[in-house]
Amino acid sequence: MEAVYSNNKTPILFLIILATSALGQGTRVGFYRTTCPKAEIIVQSVVQSFVNSNPTIAPGLLRMFFHDCFVRGCDASILLDGSYAEKTAPPNSRLRGFEVIDAAKSQLETICPGVVSCADILALAARDSVVQNGGFWWEVRTGRRDGLVSLKSDATNLPGRKDSIEVQIRKFAENGLNIQDLVTLTGGHTIGTAACALFCSRLYKFNNTNGPDPAINQTFLPHLRSLCPQGGDGAKRVDLDTGSVYKFDISYYENLKNGRGILQSDSQLWSDPRAQRFVEWFLGGGRQQQSKFSVEFGKSMVRLGDVGVKTGDNGEIRRVCYAIN
Repeated sequence: MEAVYSNNKTPILFLIILATSALGQGTRVGFYRTTCPKAEIIVQSVVQSFVNSNPTIAPGLLRMFFHDCFVRGCDASILLDGSYAEKTAPPNSRLRGFEVIDAAKSQLETICPGVVSCADILALAARDSVVQNGGFWWEVRTGRRDGLVSLKSDATNLPGRKDSIEVQIRKFAENGLNIQDLVTLTGGHTIGTAACALFCSRLYKFNNTNGPDPAINQTFLPHLRSLCPQGGDGAKRVDLDTGSVYKFDISYYENLKNGRGILQSDSQLWSDPRAQRFVEWFLGGGRQQQSKFSVEFGKSMVRLGDVGVKTGDNGEIRRVCYAIN
């Protein structure tokens, strides 16, 4: 991507990333090593238990962390209850996994009261949900504090299923994330699902026409229509990675390449040359491609986890994750 420069010839995108990374400098790997040494083990155990009982929890936790970090930074504001809180916004209405965070917090408050933040629990749970589905483990920097504000109106900044590639790139850049991060993190859809209501218009009346989105593989279209008939159950969920929904792998990118992307925003990762080169990079060839994706996903998650973090005297450690102290 061509860099945009400020007056002093420093790339503006670099400045954005530098500023965002600076916000995460108060976090570190092993933050709870002495104050709550079993913190990560407890979160891992809770996530494992829930995912074993209900595999759909894993993508729910991953999506929740993403939605949290894109609004006011990674401060657990998505977890707060309230009539006008973030979780009441339409993009967050289908989030799942709140009970997992509450269960982990409850256990941690028993052994280490007032020590482990909800923001860190969510960051750890997102990592552990990926590992549960075959992804690689990565080091999570901890030491975040919990935010005090959660507003439904802020959720308008979240990337949307109908966003153009330009809008997606802009929203990621505003959070210090580049196109590679966009393509990599969207790859988390390899373990996700979507409600028919979110993409049904692509199948029947795309852009106010009487036909489907031409980007959809025409041999795949009847399958999608059978899953989401016109006027059918809009709440029915469909795998975002057809044929491999509970395995963290690169088949999601194969599906994009073959016109089998489910969401309009996902399909644009193949139709736009800037994003497509990263899809091709992950697909590449040979036995190491899956490892490459898992490693790069962990790196992008670390960068995402640094967005707008609160440390030190900024924020608090909530006693319960759904309410401020």
